Amino acid sequence: MLKRYVLLILFSVGLLSGCAVNPVTGKSELRLVPESTEINLGSEQYAPSRQMQGGDYTVDPEVAAYVSSVGNRLAAVSDRGLPYEFNVINDSTPNAWALPGGKIAINRGLLTELNSEAELAAVLGHEIVHAAARHGAKGMERGMLMQGVVLAAQVASSNSEFGNLAVGGAALAGQMIGQKYGRDAETESDYYGMQYMARAGYDPRAAIGLQETFVRLSEGKRQDWLSGLFSSHPASQERVEANRETAKLFPAGGELGVERYRQKMATLIRSKEAYAAHDQGRKALAEGNAEQALALAEQALAAEPREGLFHSLLGDVRFKQGRYQDAVTNYDRALLRNGEYFHFFVKRGLAREQLGQKDAAYADLEKSLQLLPTATALNSLGNLALARGDRQKAKEFYAAAAGSKSEPGQEAGRSLVRLDLANNPNQYLQIRLGLDGSGYLLAEVVNPTGVPVADIDYLVQFVDDRGAQRQVALRVPATLAPGTSARMSTGIGPVSSGASLKGLKAAIVKARVAE
Repeated sequence: MLKRYVLLILFSVGLLSGCAVNPVTGKSELRLVPESTEINLGSEQYAPSRQMQGGDYTVDPEVAAYVSSVGNRLAAVSDRGLPYEFNVINDSTPNAWALPGGKIAINRGLLTELNSEAELAAVLGHEIVHAAARHGAKGMERGMLMQGVVLAAQVASSNSEFGNLAVGGAALAGQMIGQKYGRDAETESDYYGMQYMARAGYDPRAAIGLQETFVRLSEGKRQDWLSGLFSSHPASQERVEANRETAKLFPAGGELGVERYRQKMATLIRSKEAYAAHDQGRKALAEGNAEQALALAEQALAAEPREGLFHSLLGDVRFKQGRYQDAVTNYDRALLRNGEYFHFFVKRGLAREQLGQKDAAYADLEKSLQLLPTATALNSLGNLALARGDRQKAKEFYAAAAGSKSEPGQEAGRSLVRLDLANNPNQYLQIRLGLDGSGYLLAEVVNPTGVPVADIDYLVQFVDDRGAQRQVALRVPATLAPGTSARMSTGIGPVSSGASLKGLKAAIVKARVAE
C-alpha cells in the first residue's frame, strides 16, 4: 500500500514537472512551479509581507524612489525579465528579502548601515538573483517533493511581532519572507549579483566591503543583526573570500556613489537616534514600563514629528493607561502621516470600541483587514457583530480569527465554541473507538476546545451478529475540561466479526458549554 502511495505521488509530480534551463545559471533543472505561479504568489504576498514587517517607510518618499531607481538599474541587466518592484520597510532591523516573482524589500535599518550606492546595489543585486534564479520557487519545489503536495512551502516563520497574528492567505507571507536559503543559493546570489553590479556600472568590489561589514557585526553578536539579515543570509569569511575571487573577473573601476548615497539617506541618518528611542520605548511598553515608554515616545517625536510610528507608540501608551480618547487622538495623528498601515487602524478601532463608539470601531477594524487580516481585528469584529445581534457574522469573524495560535485567535476560538457548539457538537468534539481486551467496544471522547463541555451525548452505529444495523445512544458521565478526554465502555460486544467492524461509526449528537 505504501509503495503504491509513493508511486502515485511520483506520478503526480511527473505530470506537473518539466526540465528547464535556469535563466541565471544556465543549468538544467526540474521545474514544478511555473513562472505564472511565482509571479502571482509574489504579487499576492508582497503587500501583507510589508505590512507585517512594519509597513512602508513614508517620512521621506525620496528614499523609496532612490532605492527603486537603483533596483531598476540592476533589474534591467538581470538574466530574467520579471515585474520587479522595490520598497523600503519601516523597521530598524537590518534586513532585506525577495519574494518569488521579483518583489523585493529592504529595511530602513539596513539602509542606515550601508556606506554607498554601490553597497546598496550589492544588497539589491543579491536579492534580484534570489528571484531571477528561482531560489524561492525551488524551496517550494523541495517541499512539494518531500510531501507530495503541490505548493506545500514549509519555510521559517517571520521575525515580525505581527507575523503570528496574520490569518488566512496572509499567514503565508510571514513564512515566505523568513525563508532560509542554502549555501549554494547564497553563493549564487553573491556571484551573479556582482555580475549585475558590473553590468549596471557599479564597482563590484563594494560587495567585498559589504560582506566584511556583515562578518564584523555578526562576530560582535549584535542582536538586531542576528535576528534580521543574518537569520536568512548568514555572513561568513568564506563569502568574503569568494567575493574577492569574483571581483578579479572584472576590470577595475565602476561607480561607488558614496556622496550621492549620503545625500539621499540624509533624513534617515539624521533620524536614526529617534528610531532607536522608539524601539526602546516599544520594548519598555512590552515590559510594562509605561512611563519610560512615554518619555521615549516624546523624545522620538521631538526629533521627527512626521513619523506615524512615533505617534502610534504614544497612542499605545495612552491605551495601556486606559486613556482611550487620548489614544484615539494619537492614532489620528499617526494615520495623517501614514494612512496605509494596518496597525494604526487596529489600535484606533480597539480604542473606539472601549469608548463605546462601536460603528467607528467596526469601520476601523474592517479597514485594517484590507491591509492585513489579523486575529486581533477579527476577534474584536466578532465581539462587535455579536453586540449587534448578528450571530452568523460573529461566527464568521471568530472562525477566521481562530486560524491563528495567538492569544486573540485562541480567544476567538473559545467564543466560536460558545456560540456554535450546541448546534454543531460533532464539529468541535472528537470521538474515537477501540476494543478492550475482552473485545468490548470502548469510546474516547476528546474536548480539544478551550472551554469546559458537559452533557455530551453520542451515538454508536454497528452491525450486529445477524447483519442488522443498530444504534446505541450513550452519554459521557462527566464534564470534560478544556483539552481533556474521557474513555468509557459502551457495553457493546464482544465484537467478533469483520462485519461488525465494517459497520462501526460514532458521532457526537448533543453537548453544551459548561460555563
